[in-house]
Amino acid sequence: MNHRHLLPDEIDLLLDDEVGFGVQPLKAHIRDCADCRAQVEEARTVVDALEDLPHFAPSHTFADSVMSQVPVFVPWHVAARDTVVRWLPQSRPARVAVAAMATSAASVLTIAILWIATQADVVALASGVAGGGVERVLWNAGRSILTTVFGDQMFGIIQSTGTVGIAAALLGMLAAAAGSAAGLRALAAASSRRRS
Repeated sequence: MNHRHLLPDEIDLLLDDEVGFGVQPLKAHIRDCADCRAQVEEARTVVDALEDLPHFAPSHTFADSVMSQVPVFVPWHVAARDTVVRWLPQSRPARVAVAAMATSAASVLTIAILWIATQADVVALASGVAGGGVERVLWNAGRSILTTVFGDQMFGIIQSTGTVGIAAALLGMLAAAAGSAAGLRALAAASSRRRS
């Protein structure tokens, strides 16, 4: 053991006053090696100084005060569950009443959907009538939006190109919205970095 100096974990064994198979050669090495003996004495001085320090315990509000400053990501399903729990009544009878009302509403909706699904001819007639009206309303709304956003001349170009023009206009609007959102997000991030 005289051919090398002690490793930090071997010094720790000596500081902890361990006994056992491998400790005797370490003690023998300490007697022969002045450098290792000085390291052990220096480490013992540090350990003794640490033992003399008073032991402090954090206050019971320490964890809450630290966690209030830590941004915690909450998954959507946890946030949804917490929202539902917040809205539910606390007493057992009230929870039973809410569960009974929710079950009743779900049953009525299920029966209505099943009845509508079995009445295919009624659904087809209603969707044909409503579909024509909805189609006209959507077309007029889309035309007014495109005219407002792009102007009458650009709407004429979009109308003459058909579906491709509408798709290109929608993609342009989405790209502009995404660019605006990215720009606002970058500004917000820069502002928060400046405040920190």
